[in-house]
Amino acid sequence: QVRLVESGGGLVQAGDSLRLSCAASVRTFSSYAMGWFRQAPGKEREFVAPISRTVGRSDYADSVKGRFTISRDNAKNTVYLQMNSLKTEDTAVYYCAATTGSYSYRTWEYNYWGQGTQVTVSS
Repeated sequence: QVRLVESGGGLVQAGDSLRLSCAASVRTFSSYAMGWFRQAPGKEREFVAPISRTVGRSDYADSVKGRFTISRDNAKNTVYLQMNSLKTEDTAVYYCAATTGSYSYRTWEYNYWGQGTQVTVSS
């Protein structure tokens, strides 16, 4: 069983930075590829960034590339999303997800999801 808890969301101004954390309660964190997704009101949930199980291979949605960085600390069972140069368009609920499958950009390929953390970027 996997439990994921996101934290670090909040209200910030455009141009600010924010770091999200996802703490995973699992036996072997390194067995899971992880991903960050987000969902704005009235919008479909979209991928933000995935990261591989152990070597830290990562990728990003075009909308956040160059501004966001995903990382993981397997010793702490935690995945992070560093968000810089935030824009109002980044406002959404951000979700952490885990998969026993391979590195993926697709929501339906993730087995476990956190409750989400709200990120609101004001102008």
